[in-house]
Amino acid sequence: MDTRKILLELRAERNRIDQAISALEAVNSAGRPKTTVTRRRAGMSDSARRKLSRLLKQRWAQGKMRHRAKARPAQAPKRARRMSKAARNRIAAAQRARWARVKSEQAKKTAA
Repeated sequence: MDTRKILLELRAERNRIDQAISALEAVNSAGRPKTTVTRRRAGMSDSARRKLSRLLKQRWAQGKMRHRAKARPAQAPKRARRMSKAARNRIAAAQRARWARVKSEQAKKTAA
């Protein structure tokens, strides 16, 4: 067999295959889109959502603690300031006197 004849037959076969491929691609693009399997992620369960929420809150809190530690130098904690009983009694007496004055003014306005 002549090699030219074989080459002509192979090229003709290749052209037919190319035409078939292009026809199939045209049908596929004009008709339905290519079918691809898409997996949909399942929803999260309530317990998993709570666990994730707790972990994220913990993570945020740790980040805030790190920033606070960097922002302030280490200091001794301040002692709580407490009021003496005498000071508390003076404040209470002053408040009672104020209320007595307000009530007496209101009584004068209603009587007049």
